[in-house]
Amino acid sequence: MRVITSTSDLAEACARLARHPFVAIDTEFLREQTYWPVLCLIQMAGPEDEIIVDPLAPGLDLSPFHELMANERVVKVFHAGRQDIEIIYAKAKLVPHPIFDTQVAAMVCGFGESVSYVNLVKKLTNEDVDKTSRFTDWSRRPLTQKQLAYALADVTHLRKVYLQLKGELDRTGRAHWLDEEMATLLDPATYETKPEDAWQRLKMRARNRRSFAVLIELAAWRERLAQTLDVPRSRILRDEALYDIANQAPTDTAQLGELRTLSEGFSRSARAREIVEAVKRGLERNPRTLPQIPTGQALPAEATALVDLLRVLLKAAAARNRVAAKLIADTSDLERIAVADDPDVPALRGWRLELFGEDALRLKRGEVALTVAKGEVVTVPVAREHRTK
Repeated sequence: MRVITSTSDLAEACARLARHPFVAIDTEFLREQTYWPVLCLIQMAGPEDEIIVDPLAPGLDLSPFHELMANERVVKVFHAGRQDIEIIYAKAKLVPHPIFDTQVAAMVCGFGESVSYVNLVKKLTNEDVDKTSRFTDWSRRPLTQKQLAYALADVTHLRKVYLQLKGELDRTGRAHWLDEEMATLLDPATYETKPEDAWQRLKMRARNRRSFAVLIELAAWRERLAQTLDVPRSRILRDEALYDIANQAPTDTAQLGELRTLSEGFSRSARAREIVEAVKRGLERNPRTLPQIPTGQALPAEATALVDLLRVLLKAAAARNRVAAKLIADTSDLERIAVADDPDVPALRGWRLELFGEDALRLKRGEVALTVAKGEVVTVPVAREHRTK
């Protein structure tokens, strides 16, 4: 099995693939020891061609690959492609287009939420995916023929999955549903890593707005340093330490040395001084400039009951139309429909409005009720005199 290691061979292969309507793509990468993902292998398959590219080969220029990714005449097919696209964007500041994500397409076609690649291949092609080499260190060279065959099989299976799903979307008239879902994956902002937004990755909450301001500055400092040094965030400072510092807000290194989440002697390091400066920047911030902190407060009892009803309605609509409920609406959408006077959520736009949104609003207004008919949850009109104001 030949692996492409020269720019001329890559250009020739990409030129062949560009003559076809689609190309299936997968990548192998590592990021356990780095901030930026290390691209180790690229696999591509068109209707007639199958190739493996070694991005680590000395002197290899990936420009022909990037040109193929930007070719509007060729659909780029991924499965759960966000990380693959992120790598391409990091390398070339390019979002492949047009794209087709088979995981999203599978949800549109009724294969459930976030269906795994292995299960999807089995259902659509009745073939088994060999996963024995999934934990390979793809940065090591040389790779064995077994490892290369495993990597290439991902795109040869993906080619078949794409054709099956595309046929189903064309048959059901749902191709435009997928187009709407691809908007997020096609947006360069999806792959931008802005230090000032790094706090959004954190799961714990600050005690108050003062601590929140400090946490924003600390997370931004850590993100910038991790990017500069190309190391994982946790190598700079663990999340637990970020929260501890934000809540205690030490303004000198001696105070920093009293925190149990930091190692002994840390307060004497250069990073300790940088952390104190970040804390001071947070304390100096105008609270009015801070983003809104998610409160986590429980909904009123009547809203909670309505959300429960909306969830039943959603599951019924998803089952009836053979589409994943997650694709129509999530819990946040349901809560906003329940409490907002004029909710602006995806569930109330486009094809979702027809499948679910219109009935959701009628249910909220008391115009319909839920009942079970022949084992299926359906809506029934409510008599005017029984509606509540």
